[in-house]
Amino acid sequence: MPATRSTLLRRGLAAVAALPLLTLAACGYGSEAKDEPAAQKVAAGAEKIDGLDSVKIGYFGNLTHGTALVGVNKGYFQKALGATKASYQVFNAGPSEIEALNSGSIDIGWIGPSPAINGYTKSAGKNLRIVGGSASGGVKLVVNPAKIKSLKDVKGKRIATPQLGNTQDVALLNWISEQGWKVDAESGKGDVSVIRTDNKVTPDAYKSGSIDGAWVPEPTASKLVAEGAKVLLDESDLWPDKKFVITNIIVSQKFLTEHPKAVEAVLKASVDINKYINANPDEAKAAANAQLKVDSGKELPAEVLDPAWKSIQFTNDPLAATLDTEAGHAVKAGLLEDPLLDGIYDLAPLNKVLQAAGEPTVDDAGLGVK
Repeated sequence: MPATRSTLLRRGLAAVAALPLLTLAACGYGSEAKDEPAAQKVAAGAEKIDGLDSVKIGYFGNLTHGTALVGVNKGYFQKALGATKASYQVFNAGPSEIEALNSGSIDIGWIGPSPAINGYTKSAGKNLRIVGGSASGGVKLVVNPAKIKSLKDVKGKRIATPQLGNTQDVALLNWISEQGWKVDAESGKGDVSVIRTDNKVTPDAYKSGSIDGAWVPEPTASKLVAEGAKVLLDESDLWPDKKFVITNIIVSQKFLTEHPKAVEAVLKASVDINKYINANPDEAKAAANAQLKVDSGKELPAEVLDPAWKSIQFTNDPLAATLDTEAGHAVKAGLLEDPLLDGIYDLAPLNKVLQAAGEPTVDDAGLGVK
């Protein structure tokens, strides 16, 4: 994959900017502001950062956004921001979070690779930067074992993905192509029927027999397994070192320029959270589940939560080379035309935080700000 591409998107992409092309798997559209959690406590004598009254943070109610979930639940962000209020907004789909970032409704957020790519290219590289990594993995091909016993049996079957052109949809289309099979990317018709199905209804679609399997993120994959499905393929096995980006941290370029100390504070919190998660996986898992209950009114049962959490790696590294590869997969599938990703990363603030913490710095794969 070359690190540099032209900026033109496939025909009509600008006209369908409101559609879920290249968005992270989610449970529908829209966003929802949440009441302040109990962990929102300002320490006595704390001062505001950069003179800001608040920093507005966005994330999804997905386990792949576990860094944000744990950070909110345990108060890491508020602690790092001092007397500057940490406010939160929970999103259900990538486009709405990008729109919120563009409008200033949020300043910084956790989001998947495809909406970050899409948002960056549609703005001609002017709206956002990726400033950190958060998670790798947590995506699986799960199937009905009565109908699919091996990878070759996927041909001719109905496999769900969350949305047309989203991160998992692109991954499945690329995998199908590598098998030598043909599928029309937009219609999903071909040697495999790719059925775009909202994650909320995918388990019911599986139970009804309307799909034979799904290429989905956690916890949807583990929900299907709880219904009797079997894991046929873990996407991590398709990547070097079994690592690929599933969640990044993005920030508006305006906010990054005007409030670098606030961005560093959020990144410091993220680094501290990931350290806590990796040192205390069971406690962190419980905290993430508790925050899911706050955000959605429902926590995950142990038979879903435990395997789902285990399959996700929480990391400060944005795994930049894999984002570039994922963009290449979208180009290959015919959903994206040669995006110019140069400058999508600014990892200087994160590397400053990592150096101060005695942690290894991370690389932008040649796609950083010059």
